[in-house]
Amino acid sequence: MKKILIISPHFPPSNLAAVHRSRLFAQHLPANGWQPQILMVDEKYYEEALDENLVKLLPDGLKIEKAGAFNVSKPRLIGDIGMRAFFQLYRKAKEIIKRDSVDFLYIPIPSFYVALLGRWLHASTGVKYGIDYIDPWVHTFPGSGWRYRLSEAVAKFLEPIAVKKASLITGVAEGYYQGVKDRNPHLNNTCLFAAMPYGGERRDHEMVKPLGLKPYLFQQNKKLQLVYAGAMLPKAYEPLEAIFQALANNGEQYNNLEIHFIGTGKTPNDQNGYNIRPLAEKYQLWQNIVFEYPARIPYLDVLVHLDAADGVFILGSTEPHYTPSKVYQGVLSGKPILAFLHHASTALQVVNNTKAGIAYPIQPDDIGSITADFADTFQQYLQFKQNFLPSFVDMQEFDKYSAKAVTNILATALNKICA
Repeated sequence: MKKILIISPHFPPSNLAAVHRSRLFAQHLPANGWQPQILMVDEKYYEEALDENLVKLLPDGLKIEKAGAFNVSKPRLIGDIGMRAFFQLYRKAKEIIKRDSVDFLYIPIPSFYVALLGRWLHASTGVKYGIDYIDPWVHTFPGSGWRYRLSEAVAKFLEPIAVKKASLITGVAEGYYQGVKDRNPHLNNTCLFAAMPYGGERRDHEMVKPLGLKPYLFQQNKKLQLVYAGAMLPKAYEPLEAIFQALANNGEQYNNLEIHFIGTGKTPNDQNGYNIRPLAEKYQLWQNIVFEYPARIPYLDVLVHLDAADGVFILGSTEPHYTPSKVYQGVLSGKPILAFLHHASTALQVVNNTKAGIAYPIQPDDIGSITADFADTFQQYLQFKQNFLPSFVDMQEFDKYSAKAVTNILATALNKICA
């Protein structure tokens, strides 16, 4: 088997969303002829709360090596794990590549700074490398302060250095790396590109019951309870406010509705870092229709709460490239989905093609239409839910978006490069 080293600074027991990308690749790569090895930062250097149950989802026999890092300074000047562990990751990766004759180096980002390790390790060892864009590196940051402008300028400076010698660039969707191609046209001749969604893993959902986990954030009642689980993107607040306006305009119509936002806070560990609450209070929806639990909860706990809910609420953003990974958990939950997603988002296709729910196409130039159309969309959802059975979901169609299928795309690209 060929050998691939994946540098994933955050990895289970880290509970950050990005760890699932590397975890699922590691699970399915061996079936495609590639033996994965993970290089992570020792979890004692993580800032977020750990999730030991997540380790139980790792494939048996997965080889994991750990690098050190600098502790977070006080006051907190540098928190990014990629920066704090950059030199330690480099030294450890160089050792592994030479010792184990690694055929390919793969670096999911963020942390964005670790992308530079590919160029540096390629120069010192000759190993071919690829970068996986879980998020775009260069983009316009929300806000207008000097920190935002500095972050954008640094990204524009560093990205060309990191990608210059890359053999492979992948992303959750084509839009995640389209800007890379536009800014670095030479890559069209020297680099392979591949779009791969997050993908869903049925085995994750099957692990919930054996662990005996129970929901604890809300109690089931006679109301229609929808769950939104995961971070809120800055450009998702505009469509969210349009939805809240619709709920406020016809309050009595939605007296039987509860929407529970889980893990939407300002930071992963802050129990009081509310992002949704101020907007809900503005429209007098707080604690009657809208509820928020800001702190991130363990991944398997999220699946438990999806299972306890009556349905899944999914909100995209005004950016077409954004493909929320929560769509795949929503489909696999067996609960009907109510989604508001950019009309060009691949996630919209997932919901529609699998027949897992009702998906409203967001038109960024006409956000007001969400408010105007919400009542009709919600009635469609109620009718859909009334007749919904998990067996109605087209799982054969969903298999195209499974973690196994996604990893097949990666393996095909790797084989082309290393042929």
